[in-house]
Amino acid sequence: MRRLVPRGLRHRVMAVVLLGAVLGLAALTAGFNLVLSGRLDADANSVLRARTAAQLATLAAPGGRLQVREAPDDAAADSQVWIYTGSRLLERPRANRRDQGAAEALVGGPRRFVDVAATDTRLYAVPVSAGGRSIGTVVAGLSLAPYENSRHTALLASLVFAAVLLVAIALGARWAIGGALRPVARMTEAAADWSEHDLDQRFAAGEPRDELTRLAATFDRLLDRLAASLRREQRFSGELSHELRTPLANLLAETELALRRERSGPEYREALAAVHRSAEQMSGILETLIAAARAETGLARGTSDGARAARRAAEAAGGPKDVPVDVIAPREPLRVGADGEVVERMLVPLVDNARRHARSRVTIDVGRDGRTAAFTVVDDGPGVAEADCERIFEPGVSGNGSPGAAGLGLALARRLARAAGGDVRCLPGDGGGRFELRVPAG
Repeated sequence: MRRLVPRGLRHRVMAVVLLGAVLGLAALTAGFNLVLSGRLDADANSVLRARTAAQLATLAAPGGRLQVREAPDDAAADSQVWIYTGSRLLERPRANRRDQGAAEALVGGPRRFVDVAATDTRLYAVPVSAGGRSIGTVVAGLSLAPYENSRHTALLASLVFAAVLLVAIALGARWAIGGALRPVARMTEAAADWSEHDLDQRFAAGEPRDELTRLAATFDRLLDRLAASLRREQRFSGELSHELRTPLANLLAETELALRRERSGPEYREALAAVHRSAEQMSGILETLIAAARAETGLARGTSDGARAARRAAEAAGGPKDVPVDVIAPREPLRVGADGEVVERMLVPLVDNARRHARSRVTIDVGRDGRTAAFTVVDDGPGVAEADCERIFEPGVSGNGSPGAAGLGLALARRLARAAGGDVRCLPGDGGGRFELRVPAG
């Protein structure tokens, strides 16, 4: 059964069109022949009524006996008309025995039509009355052969016409369907080729105005999402290798030093503590990268307490532990339109950077500005020059604008904030570093 089902869209559409055309033409042909057959029957009956009416006009009934007043002409002699007075035959046409027998069977009966199948003849009987009583019968006959020939000819002609029309419909449908689907096939091939070799190509058909331009716009959006997904994957791999390089190198160095010679218990404890710090750093890097990837995929966002996220970021941040981090929060709880873990991952690189460059103190000021929650991370270090305010968000550039490892990275913090609908910016100044994180309020 599956082999009988057309597989291609073009073949399926063609099959549906042909099936509809066959059913439609069959219905039209059957309807035409039924109407024609009914019309021919009505015409034959009309001829018989006219013939009997003409014959009745030639009859008289003096004294209750039926008589023919006018002598029949040649046309009347050729017509099939029987005249009976009672059951006695007054006039009869030149007819075969079967028609004669059928006409006699109608004598004395009601007005009616009878078909004689053996001779393809139709008889019409009309009783003749005088003084309220039946005195005779007129029977008219008509050969149905010309009508049957017309019916058969019309049927054959209608079938030939339907077949020719079906072929024309099939050719027209094939041309129309092929022309309509040909651009779709070209677009599909192009999209498949671009997805493999050149994700920057687009159809650029403009504003959608019909099915093809809507399909082109859909393909463009699909290619945009595919390209964005590939860029995110490449960026994730690059950031992963970049960010894990330093803690992994530290971990390997510590383990090599620990295995190179025998050490005392405190020295082993110190080495294990260094390994633990490197492992924690790698864990934080992975969690931040994963959080950024999830945020960029447009997953559903929750809400959280902004002050609590700031305190957790202050506890989780690296840098010198002798530099305290103060959190200044409003009295009223501040809801943030992002998960607490995501907000924490945004703030940790900012606090980590501030701790590394601060002289004595770091402050996180939490507040609300309209529909935005603002987190301002301030340190009392040398600050950031205006020329470096954007460059420090590039991967591999440290908070003071010099190349080198940047921990979790200010670039990653900005990327994560923008994925959540916010942003991170550097506020230049000589009175210390100032970084501002803005995210939608919950």
